[in-house]
Amino acid sequence: MAELPSTVHLTSPPIYLRIRGPSVYEDENQRTWLHLVMDTGGDLQVRLCLVDYPSGRIALTTSPLTSSTMLSWWTLHLGSQYLDTMGRFWRIVHHVKENGVEEMILELMEDS
Repeated sequence: MAELPSTVHLTSPPIYLRIRGPSVYEDENQRTWLHLVMDTGGDLQVRLCLVDYPSGRIALTTSPLTSSTMLSWWTLHLGSQYLDTMGRFWRIVHHVKENGVEEMILELMEDS
């Protein structure tokens, strides 16, 4: 018999995420998060997955391409949304840990 996926809904997202390299952010606890922009056919969404990657192996980037496609930082605002470098708000669509992998999906709020 196959095991059912183990999914836990989390309520304590990272307080701060800052860019550390191409497609990689680091939180206030030096944990690394992989960044992926999702095409949903309408709303702009970003998926962030916690990955076990030593931060010392990630070179800090100042690449113009990375800077134009990724935000420099995100900061938690009011506990349920993030404020980005450009002053826009992103709501947390979900924040779960499934089969040991923590992930968040953020969606740009329309009034931002």
